[in-house]
Amino acid sequence: MKTPLLLGHRGVRPTGPLRLKNDLPRENSIPAFEYALTRGCDGLEFDVHHTLDGRNVLWHDHEYCGREIAATSFNNLAGSRGIHPVCLEDVLRQFGERAFLDIELKTGGGEESVLAALEADAPERGFVISSFLPDVLRRLRELRSDLPLGFICDRKEALIHWRDLSIQVVLPHNSLVRPELVTVVHRRGMQLITWTVNEPDRMRQLAEWGVNGIISDDPKLLYQTFHSR
Repeated sequence: MKTPLLLGHRGVRPTGPLRLKNDLPRENSIPAFEYALTRGCDGLEFDVHHTLDGRNVLWHDHEYCGREIAATSFNNLAGSRGIHPVCLEDVLRQFGERAFLDIELKTGGGEESVLAALEADAPERGFVISSFLPDVLRRLRELRSDLPLGFICDRKEALIHWRDLSIQVVLPHNSLVRPELVTVVHRRGMQLITWTVNEPDRMRQLAEWGVNGIISDDPKLLYQTFHSR
């Protein structure tokens, strides 16, 4: 069994047993990414939104501290303690030489600025730009023909769309993954990375089926599942 690429979901997230830990860093943050890498992960998955003034910031939800990210300038996007979300450029600069990066675009409209950031600090350990939104992936493909792109889906009825997109990676929720899907994806010369997997038995099963990557909330558990011996 080949060990798949091991990726920390937003770096790390307080789910399952991790909920009991009070010292975990905030997800989608530099400390969260350091946490994932120091516990053995090969790379990171994270979310990107675009601010009103065209900055690429890391956050999962459409609002940050009660403010809609797309309608707020970066300087005004801060919490009560004055903490801004991390910028994509900071992540590329600090982790581009150390980690595989799964850059999930949550919205459209900022594709050009994302590509500009990648051209300024190209990741050296590999990357994929992923999205639930086919139109975002189509726009990225128009801008660059050689860009590694991935389609994310969490519903069976949406899964069929991966066949119609110019992508290199399929990223289904792990509940949708079956051996037959892995085989079909590989036959088309693509990779399959799945999320969010937090149970060791499921991690091992997916690896046995030949998935190329596993995204987990618990980087330490993910690593130890494949390297405990």
